[in-house]
Amino acid sequence: MADLLYLAIVFFVIALILGVLGVRGAGISMEIAKWLIIVFIILAVLSLILGGSFNLAVLRLGI
Repeated sequence: MADLLYLAIVFFVIALILGVLGVRGAGISMEIAKWLIIVFIILAVLSLILGGSFNLAVLRLGI
């Protein structure tokens, strides 16, 4: 899950840099960062609720 958070931060920084430079592609990078953070939060909450057994269930299913 740390990779999702890292990627979200990277895309957020890219969006900030592009926004400062006035490039129109900044919105796309911000959308990607937003969705990565949403997925990270959902997975973190599931992991907290299921007590870490979520990872084991995913591994058993072969996903």
